[in-house]
Amino acid sequence: MRIGLTYDLKDVYLARGFKEDDVAEFESAETVEALLRTFAALGHDPVDIGHLQNLTERVVRGERWDLIFNIAEGVRGVGREAQVPALLEAYDIPYTFSDPLTLAVCLHKGVTKHLVRGAGIPTPDFLVVEDLADVDRIRLAFPLFVKPVAEGSSKGVSNRSLVRDSTELSSSCRELLERYQQPVLVEEFLPGREFTVGVTGTGHAASALGVMEIHLHHQDATTAYSRDNKMFYEDRVSYSLVDDGKRSEAIEVALAAWRMLGCRDAGRVDLRCNGKGAVHFLEVNPLAGLHPIDSDLVILCRLQNIPYEELIGRILSLTFARLSRSLD
Repeated sequence: MRIGLTYDLKDVYLARGFKEDDVAEFESAETVEALLRTFAALGHDPVDIGHLQNLTERVVRGERWDLIFNIAEGVRGVGREAQVPALLEAYDIPYTFSDPLTLAVCLHKGVTKHLVRGAGIPTPDFLVVEDLADVDRIRLAFPLFVKPVAEGSSKGVSNRSLVRDSTELSSSCRELLERYQQPVLVEEFLPGREFTVGVTGTGHAASALGVMEIHLHHQDATTAYSRDNKMFYEDRVSYSLVDDGKRSEAIEVALAAWRMLGCRDAGRVDLRCNGKGAVHFLEVNPLAGLHPIDSDLVILCRLQNIPYEELIGRILSLTFARLSRSLD
């Protein structure tokens, strides 16, 4: 099949004057090269497309593909991850991963948690701070955890994200509101174990790839799986497969959230335990990173001896099966 790859490349935006933090969610050249190489190894014809503007120009010229493998994050707005899928749907071009509605919903952590909580899936109590006046109305129990409401790759998460009193809360919210120009999610901090669940498939056909526990060792930020901790994970973080009693509980919570939110094909669900050990939903990533070495989903697969090519092949097979069902 002729498979086009849509993505946002860090180097392109850095050359335009974007800051390092601005491009944290974007792809490295290593990821793009690995995916194109893997498509070819699996017997497909890979086509390097790139960002939304490139895609738009090629679509308008009449170019088409059998499938778009979409990992484009978009640049601005809460609907930025939905832009490429929306364009592809307008031109009836099939693509991998979630649809525009799910991508927009899941990027806004406040909306996601409202839906998850409404479905009876456990998640920490929370509020969304639109401006500093909202901070005075917060009645959640300290300690609290704060982060931008619509960012990924742990952007805005640091050792200042864990706040223990109203002074720290106000200071951290002010900093995030000014830096990211978007609301701030404030939720009760869960002190227990942290998991991520890899998921493949769609709806009732979705299943867990496995459950990975995240162990933070860096002395300055042991409570936050921050951007710095992710970047320097070899020194600060270790990972292990979960094979005790929490595995089935983590999978149950993750799949319930995945299916309720309408996520498709592959991604990741992040979870944490409360003080009593009960597993709670934190957030879902329906466009999980696919760097061949240091993305969490790939690390999870590596712990289970699942090669990168097998992971990508599985995603493509499940996408083809989903598309075939939609045509029946």
